Amino acid sequence: MKTGAIIGAIVLVIAVAFGVYMVDVDQTEEGVLPEVSVDSGNMPEYDTEVGDVEVDEEDVEVSVPTVDVEAPEDDADVESN
Repeated sequence: MKTGAIIGAIVLVIAVAFGVYMVDVDQTEEGVLPEVSVDSGNMPEYDTEVGDVEVDEEDVEVSVPTVDVEAPEDDADVESN
């Protein structure tokens, strides 16, 4: 598994070196943003009716079962795989 990771790291380093040193990008012309004009607009209007939500709290008693865990007394009780 370590050999695969080492080879992967070497390939990654070679790819990064290729991208940095083998590709040359030069800007040949300045860029200009377009002129944009925004006219006034109108947001749509909605009539909505929503229901009422009522939240209240009450105390409730919940019975929770008890769990007894007994550890084996010696190694003979433990099953091996």
